[in-house]
Amino acid sequence: MKGRPLDGGGLLCWQRASVCDSMDTEATKEDIGKGYDCLEDTADQQLKPSNKALAAVLLSGAFLAILNQTLLATAIPQIMRDLSLTENTAQWLTTIFMLVNGIMIPISAFLTATFTARKLFLFSMASFAVGTVICAIAPNFFLLIVGRIIQAAGAGILMPLMMTIFLFIFPIHKRGTAMGMVGLVISFAPAIGPALSGWIIEQYPWRALFYIILPLILIDMVIAYFVMKNVTEQTYPKLDVFSLILSTLGFGGLLYGFSSAGNEGWSSRFVLASLTIGTVSLIVFIWRQLKLAEPMLDFRILRYRTFALTTGIGMIGFISMIGSETILPIYMQNMAGYSALQSGLVLMPGAIVMGIMSPINGRIFDRIGGRWLILTGMMITVLTTVGFTGLSEDTSLVYLSVMFALRMLGISMVMMPSTTAGLNVLPPQLLAHGTAMNNTMRQVAASIGTAILITIMTSSVSSSQGRTPAAMIHGVNVAFWAAVAISLGGLILGLFVYDRKPEEARTS
Repeated sequence: MKGRPLDGGGLLCWQRASVCDSMDTEATKEDIGKGYDCLEDTADQQLKPSNKALAAVLLSGAFLAILNQTLLATAIPQIMRDLSLTENTAQWLTTIFMLVNGIMIPISAFLTATFTARKLFLFSMASFAVGTVICAIAPNFFLLIVGRIIQAAGAGILMPLMMTIFLFIFPIHKRGTAMGMVGLVISFAPAIGPALSGWIIEQYPWRALFYIILPLILIDMVIAYFVMKNVTEQTYPKLDVFSLILSTLGFGGLLYGFSSAGNEGWSSRFVLASLTIGTVSLIVFIWRQLKLAEPMLDFRILRYRTFALTTGIGMIGFISMIGSETILPIYMQNMAGYSALQSGLVLMPGAIVMGIMSPINGRIFDRIGGRWLILTGMMITVLTTVGFTGLSEDTSLVYLSVMFALRMLGISMVMMPSTTAGLNVLPPQLLAHGTAMNNTMRQVAASIGTAILITIMTSSVSSSQGRTPAAMIHGVNVAFWAAVAISLGGLILGLFVYDRKPEEARTS
């Protein structure tokens, strides 16, 4: 086998595509993936200063992109007044961002194989900046939506690109720590968003949200221009236009359908049409990818047992996180009589705990692997979810805050360790497909899981006597029992994860 230094990276990456394709057993494939290491000849090298700067630039860009998802949360009422919007119309400001984000992620594997990491990162940040400018100066709702779409297009490329680059610049025995830093960004940005926007719009017009974030984007772009390196390999696959159309209709249809079902109901014509189009398009898309020599998103990576298991566990972890963050504020504000500020303060400690624990869990992963972290985290998630099945009108803020913080502790032990354990078994030429698949499945899982939990909550309310606060809280408790069952599924999947310690994989 011969190695080739990647442009600007100074890293020797073994080309294992032909070897991996010739292997018949799954175990051998996983050994190849685990044994892969983007290292120089020195096995215990430290991360170079230039790569540390690259990691900082990537994390900063990702932080701004994720922050932007929740930045408008508390500003929507002001935007509604200024632009004369209804609530159903205004919610598209957040829905369209998630929708376009979900559509762009599956395409990211193709883009990573076609363009250098440097060009792709600068393009994604430039799109993010252009969209931010349009949002800031938008005189009407149409242009505001256009700006959000352009923002989301850049953000959708950024997250899987960052994860792919991290897997190249960090040796396998340090990937847990690297992904822990990713988890810190993913946790802190959504937690800060609503509180930050709430403070800003009390002092300034809502457009200030975009004017404040714009210079931060531009600064990150300037630094990236000088420190970004081309650390991924370009294979220049042929773009299959039909696959692109199917991917957009498939993932876009499912994400829109499930996201809208909670508000519009499962019997809505738009919801049913969206889910039907999405399902049929996705089936044809998967079938086509399995037939193409150069698929846009390679579903064959699901043959890797550990990757398939950990992707499923990550989906369940994401449902647990997003589902509770959606249901708890509804319960607190609409049923228990708490204010929006109080519900935000209850969720804040959990986000902080998850942010603090993500790097710690990453270091633990680098020592012992992911199996025991995943099992412990899923057990904590199951137990704390049971703690939310007995809510009442008198449940205290302290109880809710402590229980949610413990729950996020468990989820933090599941999310990044499961992602890292799964990606570690993939050979280098499949890493971009792995990160795209992982992020896509989590987006879909969050939409599906949240819609199902809200449906269970509302249907349980309607089947009880009247719509008193007690009856509505009964629906919340039933929804959390469903979440317990989902979390138990993740715990069971975790029992079948057998990953080696990163140090053992590195030296194999």
